[in-house]
Formats: sequence, C-alpha cells, structure tokens
Amino acid sequence: MNNRTILSLALLAGIFVMEGYDIAAMGLAVARLDEALGLEPTSFGLVFTALLVGIGVGGALLAPYGDRFGRRTLIVWGAAATGVFTLATTTATTVPEFLVWRGLTGIALGAALPNVSSLSAELAPARLRATVMALVSAGIPFGIFLAGMLSPNVVGAFGWQGLFYVPGILALVLAASLRVILDGGLPTTEGTAVGAADEAPKAPQILLFRQPWIIPFAIFATMLAFNAMNLYLLNSWLPTVLPQAGFEQDLADRVSGVVQFAGIGIGIAASFGIDRWNKGWTLALMFGAMAVCFFAVSISPPDQTVWTLLLCVGVGGASAGGMVLPGLCVYLFASRLLSTAIGMGVMVARLGAFAGPLVGQAVLDADAGPQFFFMVASVPATICALVAFLVPLGLGVKEREASREAAAATA
Repeated sequence: MNNRTILSLALLAGIFVMEGYDIAAMGLAVARLDEALGLEPTSFGLVFTALLVGIGVGGALLAPYGDRFGRRTLIVWGAAATGVFTLATTTATTVPEFLVWRGLTGIALGAALPNVSSLSAELAPARLRATVMALVSAGIPFGIFLAGMLSPNVVGAFGWQGLFYVPGILALVLAASLRVILDGGLPTTEGTAVGAADEAPKAPQILLFRQPWIIPFAIFATMLAFNAMNLYLLNSWLPTVLPQAGFEQDLADRVSGVVQFAGIGIGIAASFGIDRWNKGWTLALMFGAMAVCFFAVSISPPDQTVWTLLLCVGVGGASAGGMVLPGLCVYLFASRLLSTAIGMGVMVARLGAFAGPLVGQAVLDADAGPQFFFMVASVPATICALVAFLVPLGLGVKEREASREAAAATA
C-alpha cells in the first residue's frame, strides 16, 4: 500500500473513532443534565433508541446509494452531516430536542459507516481485506474508551456540551480531510452498473431480495442479527448481572471494559482467519467458543477469575462479531453491492439490538439468576455457529456470478 492509501485508511478509521466517541457522549452527558437542565436521566430512554433507529434507517435507505453514486460522496456528506447534527445537540434544552438531534445524527452515521467499511475493503490488499476492515472498525471501542477517559477534562473545560463538541468538530475535520484525500475508491468497482443480468433498480436494496443474492444475504443477515442481539443483551446488562453473582460493582464495571479490548483481539484474529484460512470454520469456531464459554459460566459457581476469563471469550466474541461479519461481505457479494449489503446489514443489526435489552429485562424480571442469563446468551451464539456452516453456500453464489459475468463479458 502506498502512503496515500495508508492515510486514507487512517482517516476512515477516524470515522469509526468519532462514532464510538459520539455513541458514548450521550450516556456521559445524561448523568450531568439533571443538574444542568433539570432533566431526569430516566427520561432519556427514547433518546438512546433514536440514535440506533437513525443508524438503521440511514444504513438501509441511504448507504446503498454509495454503490451507485460513489462511496466518497456518502462518506463525506454523511460525516459532515454527523458533525452538524452532533454540534446542534449542544443547543438542546428538552428531551424532544435531544431526540430529534440524536435521530438525525444516527441517520447521518448510518449513511456513512457502511460506505466506510466498503471503501476500506477496496483500498486494502486483496489478501487482507477482512483484516483491514476489522482494524478500521476497531475505532469504535477505541472511541468509546477515549470518551470515558477524556470526559472529566472535557466537561471541566466546556460543560456537558463539550462532550458533543469533540465528536462534532472531529466529524467536520474528517469530512474535509477525506474530501481532499479520497479519490472515490476503486473506479473499476465503485458506482458501476449492477451487471448485465441485473436490471439496475432505483433502489439497489431490491437486489438483495432477488436470486441469487438472497442466499448470501440471508446467511449474513441471520448471523448479524443474532450477534447484535447478544452484543446489546450483554453490554446492556452485564454491569447489573455480575453484582448479582457477587462481583463488586467497580469490578463489574472493569470487567465490562476489559472484555471490549479482548473483543478487538478476537476480531482481528478471526478476520485474519477469514482472509487467509477457512471462512465458515473461522466463524463457526468463534461463535462456538462463545456458546461454550457462556454455557460454562451458566453451570459453574461464581468465580471472579474464571468468569472473567470465560467472558473475555464470550462477550469479547460478541464485540468481535460486529467487526468480523462486515468483512465477510467482501467474499459473499460483488463489489458493486458492498455498501448495499453492509447498509442493509446495519438495519438488520438494529433489529437484533432492540431485542437484546428486552430479552435481558425479561430474564431479570423473572429473577432467574445470573447463571440463567448466561445460558440465554449461549443460544444466539449457538445459532450463529450453526449458520456459519452455510457460509460456503453463499461463497458459491458469488463464484458462480463472477464466472457468469466473465463469460458474458467475453462473449
């Protein structure tokens, strides 16, 4: 890779860092809004949901147009809009105003992020595309980490508004920088016609629900939905469930952070396996190990050391899944459908994200105990492991389509 490509990938990773910081900003701000604006933290449930809904809407409705009009266009304008809406959040004084600005921020992020993933794959060496995508998307947990570390100093200097100044300004700087640095991706694959056999619909999402692409999309979407369900089930309730098992609250919070860093390592390793080894078996082993670890926790007495190690694989694996699965798209779909597939995947992941916290709430309401909670978490991981064995079926679809199009081009 030349220096321009490396710089482009670094800036694209910056988009994910910005997203992680932005996601954490609202949670960090809520704790301070009672004193600053007289707004109760418990009234912000819909505000948190608005960001998730917005990301899903932007990913499904806007991101796919990167396949038609150029990924750079969606990335630059999506990042710029994210910056504007994030900064506008600092003007909010009521819960409905926060709801509107966070929803719009989510839509802008949803438009940009799938195109960031797609373009990073196109800029990467062919033998390491999934690995590079995982490294770029690792910016999300790093951004969340930065938000937590910097928040005391930022709030001390600028008040709660400073929590949004940082990602808002960063988004605008990244948009301007990417506008200059990016050349629009790979001109041989980006924004091209959809193929001789495919009629180019005005809504490219339609192609994923037609033969032959419905098969790989069903495989990809199923794993993405159940992994997202697990991810939000665990991230939402782990700090609550672990104290019920005898963990001190401070330790429970630390475990929740440690497993995220474990997830980065698992994600990079699994992505390398997808690039350089067997794709289906890599995913089956990752998700299978998660299921085994959750099951082991569910049948073992609470032990801080043993549980922490098992949860690094289990919860870390769920975080890794969010990094790894978009990289699988490179091998399941033609390049002209990358942004569309990842964008629709974002919407599917939001559906799983909504279900996860509700499942956890039902377990807690039933007083079933921490062990049963982790037994429940083993179910989505097991489903993902089983679906992973169908990955070769999806890979075969792309290979057949590539051969058919090559034959048509030479006819």
